[in-house]
Amino acid sequence: MTNNPLHRNPEMPISGVHYVNGSIMKPPFESGLKTIILGMGCFWGAEKCFWSLPGVYTTAVGYTGGSESDPTYAQVCSGLTGHNEVVLVVYDENIISLKQLLVTFWQSHDPTQGMRQGNDRGSQYRSGLYLHDSQQMQLALSTKDVYQDCLDKNGLPKITTEIMSATEFYYAEEYHQQYLAKNPAGYCGLGGTGISYSETEI
Repeated sequence: MTNNPLHRNPEMPISGVHYVNGSIMKPPFESGLKTIILGMGCFWGAEKCFWSLPGVYTTAVGYTGGSESDPTYAQVCSGLTGHNEVVLVVYDENIISLKQLLVTFWQSHDPTQGMRQGNDRGSQYRSGLYLHDSQQMQLALSTKDVYQDCLDKNGLPKITTEIMSATEFYYAEEYHQQYLAKNPAGYCGLGGTGISYSETEI
């Protein structure tokens, strides 16, 4: 046994049923569905950006990119585990493309702010894309370049988004799942740069 409070938590117990649309939030998912993991600051508002998009089968909030298994919210907020607050998006690419999801990602938060998003400060609020294959990686990098050019033309800073291969996704506590649907007046710190993604800019 260990006295380290950050060591090997049990798997987070959640219902596994999406509060908004009743879909299944945990794998295995239906054949043909794809997944991507996105970090956009506080995951409450970030998740709401995606759950109503046509072609998105389900969403869930959780943690990734850190050093501990099944971290708790308190541990992630301590900054000691290195995890990011993220959204798992499960989508049908026959209805919504990966590019559409990435454009929503770039436009819906400020990817230039480093270890924060608005007034939310800490490593758990960093912008991040966590990708499952080479196609996702290539498109993430190319759309980043396009959006950076849009930002450059408007005098905004360089993108700081962490772009890397996906590591383990750990589900957050049940009360965080679809939080803004359960608490419509709840806090949402999500805010974009005000600059649209436009390929005509390059």
